[in-house]
Amino acid sequence: MIENPELLHVPSALFTGRGARGVGSATECYLFRPMGDPAERRATYRDVLAAPPHVVAEVVRGVLHTQPRPGAPHARASSRLGGQLDGPFDRGKGGPGGWILLDEPELHLGDDIVVPDLAGWRRTRMPRLPMEAAFFTLAPDWICEVVSPRTQAFDRGDKMDVYGREGVQSAWLVDPLAKMLEVWRLEQRKWMRLATWTEDAAVRAEPFEAFELELGSLWAD
Repeated sequence: MIENPELLHVPSALFTGRGARGVGSATECYLFRPMGDPAERRATYRDVLAAPPHVVAEVVRGVLHTQPRPGAPHARASSRLGGQLDGPFDRGKGGPGGWILLDEPELHLGDDIVVPDLAGWRRTRMPRLPMEAAFFTLAPDWICEVVSPRTQAFDRGDKMDVYGREGVQSAWLVDPLAKMLEVWRLEQRKWMRLATWTEDAAVRAEPFEAFELELGSLWAD
């Protein structure tokens, strides 16, 4: 029995399955074990709320995953991408509108709790932003994960599995160190990679193909 509540580090190699197929360094995994609880207790939203404020806390398959807040290249790429998409697709300025786009929304999808770097809902499915919501239970239509050596095994593995299970139709994976964008589409509940762009390419990619994305701006100083 553990006498005091603690966050226990668990090597991610102990967790097998589809989430192990990613590349790069694995994420750090933690199990929050209150006093007297058995070691096999599944993590819940309570564990997310109890996590330190300086980390991003997520729960997938009953395991609490924590990552430090994004570094500068990650934050820059995410901010620049959101800024380019906001006007034409969320506000309808210079583009078709029809979307609600959010930075780092907390998604409660079944028993899993995930936080994509960006997510978007078509207004045909979510006409208004629920202003009082602390989290969202409606799966988005599009997500973007900005990957890093620390997070990409988790982002490409378990989190993509959750998004596919919940019917998210489009996923973008941005790697600011490799200066690369991958675009994925869900077809018959399986992810298919449609295209990859690198460096300073001019990109038209679904579901935002009405707009030309300046990919090089995501890596700019």
